[in-house]
Amino acid sequence: MNLQDQIINSALSWIVAIVLVLSGTVVAVATEPISQVPPQYMVSAANPKATAAGLDILRRGGNAVDAAIAVQLVLNLVEPQSSGIGGGGFMLFYDASTREILSYDGRESAPTGVTPDIFLTPEGEPMKFFDAVLGGRSVGTPGTVAMLAQVHKNHGEMPWSELFEPAIKLAQDGFTVGYRLALMLVGRHADRLKTFAKTREYYFPGGSPLTAGDIRTNYAFAETLIEIAQHGPEAFYRGAIAEDIVETILNASHRSGELTLSDLSKYQAIRRPPICLSYRNYRICGMGPPSSGALTVGQILGLLEYYDLKSLGAGNPISWHLIAEASKLAFADRNRYMADSDFVEVPTEGLFDPTYLANRSRLIKLDSVLDTPVTHGLPPGSPAVSYAADFDVSRSGTSHLSIVDSEGNAVSMTGSIEGPFGSYLMVRGFHLNNELTDFSFVPEKDGMQVANRVEPGKRPRSSMAPTLVFNLDGSLRLVVGSPGGSQIIGYLVKTLIAVLDWDMDIQTAIDLGNVVNRNGTTDLEEGTTAQILQSHLDSLGHQTRVLSLTSGLHGIEIVNGVMRGGADPRREGIALGEYVRLN
Repeated sequence: MNLQDQIINSALSWIVAIVLVLSGTVVAVATEPISQVPPQYMVSAANPKATAAGLDILRRGGNAVDAAIAVQLVLNLVEPQSSGIGGGGFMLFYDASTREILSYDGRESAPTGVTPDIFLTPEGEPMKFFDAVLGGRSVGTPGTVAMLAQVHKNHGEMPWSELFEPAIKLAQDGFTVGYRLALMLVGRHADRLKTFAKTREYYFPGGSPLTAGDIRTNYAFAETLIEIAQHGPEAFYRGAIAEDIVETILNASHRSGELTLSDLSKYQAIRRPPICLSYRNYRICGMGPPSSGALTVGQILGLLEYYDLKSLGAGNPISWHLIAEASKLAFADRNRYMADSDFVEVPTEGLFDPTYLANRSRLIKLDSVLDTPVTHGLPPGSPAVSYAADFDVSRSGTSHLSIVDSEGNAVSMTGSIEGPFGSYLMVRGFHLNNELTDFSFVPEKDGMQVANRVEPGKRPRSSMAPTLVFNLDGSLRLVVGSPGGSQIIGYLVKTLIAVLDWDMDIQTAIDLGNVVNRNGTTDLEEGTTAQILQSHLDSLGHQTRVLSLTSGLHGIEIVNGVMRGGADPRREGIALGEYVRLN
């Protein structure tokens, strides 16, 4: 029995309920029978093997950053369609000793050889989405390895190489194929994966797709991780691995790309100031540009602060009407102003200006809806250059992890390769991203440039929103985030309001049906309480759709010193907390 299986079996042997909303979703692990004592550390991630890897690192004396690295590497292996070293991400780290909040940008960047018309047809029309995705054209310079290395250098405690051990062993011994991966190996994704020899051989051994419960090894990925573990990030960005990445992109049978060895060697992760705002009696912090996540989530909450959502409650359709209307207004500003702030002027402070938000909030009516698309506002500090609105939305090949260690340090990290399976290209056992399709396909409209247009070295706008929430006294309250493309913003807003306004525990908040508006239709999650809202929202004038809104929320909350975890039942994740043996 391998170490991860031992951890999971230990969890099943000594379960103490923290939240009993869904069977087995949130548990606490003990090393021997003990009295009711709060767990001292916790991991919530999108796969039980990844969660187990994080707990193993914490048990061995690692901190939240160390555990996050181990978790991300295992996620790359067991859900390769979602995130990994061929992609990028954002990490928030809370240092409990200094009470400092640090945010790291590992977002992919556009190769130096790209041109603004990269996703236009010869006729000047935007390409069909998957025509742009498939092959090397969509691949940006990967940032995950650089970001993890930088954060580890600044904050890690265990040796870098030891953090790779769980993923290497699992890749060599084999992992159990999950149902989500198996479901994606039929239909349109299967057809695209079969385009390339390496993905065809990996996912369709003998011509048949992997099925849930199959055991799959990935020796190529294990060798890649061994190289990076022994030689650091340089092994990824220079040398044989980098050469194979570039060769794969340039020789892609569908469409070649522009990424070069120089792009890889020059890539740097960036430490940026976090975006923080006050909401009710809390301080909420997230990732700033090139992510639109924290700014848009913050605007929605800032617009809603003028309404008593607590008294209205989760069961009142008016609450969801207000959330949808505020979302329209915030997305209007997102689509106009938000992009990589190293290339365009983003009015960050103006978007949160209290007077501006108060004036925008007055546009919301209790008995009617704003016609969509809503026009953007003019926040203080708006750039002199007028940008055209960009309504492109990103896809949901993403994963989130939340960790709190025994010292109170916390990590909220969202990683992505963009759409499921990224560009569908695989090299050395991992997928390459298609993050360049997060740029606007059209560089200008009506004679005005789009802020999120493609430019060499630029990082595409993201919706990823790793989030930390603090009480008024500065103590940590909540660590949370989700995959889901631009729907991430709606998933986070729902969860934050459910916890902070409606006093739900984190698991109940995650379970709550999703309602999302991105300055268009109001989308209601099929098969949940959200669907019950449809007739009332229709009567107010909303254009509603009932959809499968597959969030992947993973969170940890701390209430009166007690840690509680939540994992999204819509995916395969689990939250586990561990006690320390009592003397």
